[in-house]
Amino acid sequence: MTSTATAPPFHVMAKPSGAICNLDCTYCFFLSKEMLYPGDRFRMADELLETYVQQLIESSPYPEVTIAWQGGEPTLMGVPFFERAVEHAHRHARPGQSLQFTIQTNGTLLNDRWGEFLSRNGFLVGLSVDGPREMHDAYRVDKKGRGSFDRVMAGLEVLTRHGVDFNVLCTVHAANGDHPVDVYRFFRDELGATFLQFIPIVERTSPELIQIANIGWGSRNTKRPLYTNNGSQVTERSVKPEQWGRFLCGVFDEWVGNDVGDVFVQHFDAALASWLGIEPSLCIFRETCGTAIALEHNGDVYSCDHFVEPDYLLGNIRDTHLSELVTSDRQRSFGEAKRETLPRYCLDCDVRFACNGECPKNRFTQTPDGEPGLNYLCAGYKMFFTHIDGPMRIMADLLRSGREAPEVMDLLRARPG
Repeated sequence: MTSTATAPPFHVMAKPSGAICNLDCTYCFFLSKEMLYPGDRFRMADELLETYVQQLIESSPYPEVTIAWQGGEPTLMGVPFFERAVEHAHRHARPGQSLQFTIQTNGTLLNDRWGEFLSRNGFLVGLSVDGPREMHDAYRVDKKGRGSFDRVMAGLEVLTRHGVDFNVLCTVHAANGDHPVDVYRFFRDELGATFLQFIPIVERTSPELIQIANIGWGSRNTKRPLYTNNGSQVTERSVKPEQWGRFLCGVFDEWVGNDVGDVFVQHFDAALASWLGIEPSLCIFRETCGTAIALEHNGDVYSCDHFVEPDYLLGNIRDTHLSELVTSDRQRSFGEAKRETLPRYCLDCDVRFACNGECPKNRFTQTPDGEPGLNYLCAGYKMFFTHIDGPMRIMADLLRSGREAPEVMDLLRARPG
């Protein structure tokens, strides 16, 4: 199957094992997505693997193609699956086209065979860690409810031993949300991480389902429903708006005082782009979205990784080329709705240029005057973007004048008081 559709730059989060995972993290609502495919074996077939890789490469007119794997837990597929994926990619890549391979993992299944493979093929590994042991193990547990911290650290040791590049993805929730500096210093000083992503846990639910949702979304909750983006309440694990703001501010203050140029935090990179008048690479802060889609194990394509639910199913790559799904009117409307549905409160906001209403999945509260569509995390983001305005202006001015952003640290230290 070929396509003549010209796709804009887009990113695919491919889930070769669907929602299946060896862990049972309490807050992971994606675990419930296995209910979309009852009776399925949740393994991407070899022929579909090649179809996907070929279509992804065909859809990209750019010199570099990123092939990203996520889950569930993608390492459940085993090393041979990814060896075939790499072989397909090199076979279909056009002359002069470079390939970047990434994988997001909980790290618990990594061993030396994985380490050798990931190193040999230049994979960038995203490792899910929620901070020191007590914070990590609060919700990141296995099917028996046991903490996974020691197994994750063993996986990290494999990556380090084999020289595999890694970054840390940390979810922020009730257990670690009040400890920003402790979490940040753990990643920087104990793990040696130099690139960090922080993701706020916001689990939407309804008054009818709140008690069931508070139990968790894993298989240990036999009454769990399919998670969808509905409801105006959140679980007890969810980070609170002001708590999220304080967390980002706390991490920022530690970073801007000590680590600019040495440690990279995704939220701060995106913010600096906004202060420079450049569109950030992080979709949640763009005016529109729709260029980060999700591919399920059976070839189904959804509008977004956060909207893997029936109403947002675009089609299947066995029937329709990936580029046609990405450029479809339906997907375009999905992305433009991010801008078109902003309430007046957001349109008039001083930090709209940096926030743009954040992710649509979190827009389920009301503005002070009762207009729907306000982001649940609004108060936190306003706190954060207001807090960082001074240092961001300094860094933006430094870069515009041909100087380096890390100079901000000395400039801030020289300020009186």
